[in-house]
Amino acid sequence: MLAKLTAKNQLTLPKAVTEAVGASDYFEVEVRNGQIILTPVRIQRANAVRAKLAELDLSAQDIDEAVAWARRTTDA
Repeated sequence: MLAKLTAKNQLTLPKAVTEAVGASDYFEVEVRNGQIILTPVRIQRANAVRAKLAELDLSAQDIDEAVAWARRTTDA
């Protein structure tokens, strides 16, 4: 099967290929021995949240303080 690279560096994968690997919106892209390797990635929301929390480098104390702040009542 052939896939054409557009002037905007976009590539449309043949339907038979995407059906064979299953539905995926994202692909891990790597170059190995002069070949482009696409691996379907199934992103789960929980994984995205965990990744964001890891990126923020929050401590247990940070989380405790945030929960305490959120539970605080305000006197109107």
